[in-house]
Amino acid sequence: MKYSALYLYLLLFAPLLISSCDRNGDIVIFSPKEDVALGAQVNQEILNNPDEYPVLSEEEYPEAYKYLRAITEEVLSSEEVQYKDIFAYDSIKIIQNDSILNAFATPGGYIYVYTGLIKYLDSPDHLAGVIGHEIAHADQRHTSKMLQRQMGIQLLLDIALGQNQGAVTQVLQQLGSLKFSRSAETESDAFSVAYLSSTPYACTGAAGFFEKLEEEASGSGVPTFLSTHPNPDNRIENIRQAAEEMACDTTPSGSDILQKLQNSLPN
Repeated sequence: MKYSALYLYLLLFAPLLISSCDRNGDIVIFSPKEDVALGAQVNQEILNNPDEYPVLSEEEYPEAYKYLRAITEEVLSSEEVQYKDIFAYDSIKIIQNDSILNAFATPGGYIYVYTGLIKYLDSPDHLAGVIGHEIAHADQRHTSKMLQRQMGIQLLLDIALGQNQGAVTQVLQQLGSLKFSRSAETESDAFSVAYLSSTPYACTGAAGFFEKLEEEASGSGVPTFLSTHPNPDNRIENIRQAAEEMACDTTPSGSDILQKLQNSLPN
């Protein structure tokens, strides 16, 4: 008798599924290590497509990566980031496209930030808030759950096990069009506040970023970030309320690291 990979997987690991739930109790079939395996293949697909995803070389732009990683490391210092020793957060990459205001994360914590977004921001607190928000999407496994619903467990498992390389492109296409739920966005915003509360950056950094995005949206259409990260009602207010409840520091950092990062990017 033949058994599918999914059947065998569930047969072996069904007793452990109860431990693979997220903090809201939703079942996530993949283990965190399988998230990393899936993310690694998507990451390679991105690197193999420089025309569509022109990732800046770290050898050519070491200063840019130094500053970006310094901000990321501050965010990762939070004890609230549960998979920081497993996920690939420290491999954060910059995609050169000044016309796109966006950032995204794959399962397993591979994070990408567009030069358009970095150059658009006014404060390192805002960038730290965005990075925290993307880390939260990966750490709370929002992306994995949405891909699981849209593509099916079997296909994702085959990709993670290296048995269907042709489908990696489908995952990447899905990532480009994913629209997170209201609850996922609210949760990621709240975790961004928590992550930043232990850093030199204002814990409401994401709120400042969203304020500027809203101003942009009222003028020339919806920015890319808001098209992939829908804007729930009272988002800014909720971030500020979370900061008040956590009693974390909302004072702007005054750091010049964002300016140094912007200056180290290609024109």
